[in-house]
Amino acid sequence: MKLYNYFRSSASFRVRIALELKGMAYDYVPVHIARGDHKLPAFADKAVEGLVPLLELDDGTHLTQSMAIIEYLDEVQPAPALLPADALGRARVRALSQIVACEIHPLNNLRVLKYLVKELKVEDEPKNVWYRHWVRTGLAAFERQLALQPQSAYCFGDTPTLADCCLVPQIFNAQRFNTDLSGLPRTMAAFDACMALSAFQKAQPSACPDAEA
Repeated sequence: MKLYNYFRSSASFRVRIALELKGMAYDYVPVHIARGDHKLPAFADKAVEGLVPLLELDDGTHLTQSMAIIEYLDEVQPAPALLPADALGRARVRALSQIVACEIHPLNNLRVLKYLVKELKVEDEPKNVWYRHWVRTGLAAFERQLALQPQSAYCFGDTPTLADCCLVPQIFNAQRFNTDLSGLPRTMAAFDACMALSAFQKAQPSACPDAEA
């Protein structure tokens, strides 16, 4: 398999975590979206959405959208499972995952931030205030959901799930933008538990071959 991704893309980071957790080998193909490499024919001809990540299977099939890719990986290699065995558990994990993937990330991804600056002429600091506001709002909701669940090492249960694959990259990006992460004890405990695992360490941006100093 080949994973077309950008080291700083949180959606790409999610998929790298899933691949590392499952021990699935893949070729890392960098696409520097900050420079616009995703618009070049070498990638754009493969990715009709023009977005990373894109997973190319051994037979040449292309899969897009991080959540769909991770669920595909979970189905073709069930162990270790990233979704619980029971329907209610799966719903809980998907809900946590979607707080990040559907409520936080779409408001703050790179193309949105670029649009704010280039098209709407928003200055850097108001742009960063925008970023921090929506991340903090989303993570506060994430924390409230965790508080409704029994205590656990990770976001749901005692092994990492899809929710952890989503949470960790979002915390990395929140830290880059100096977002206030205080008052989120369950959220940050899950993050710390994840970062103690080699799979999360190997998937982090600084470990990527295209990481910038």
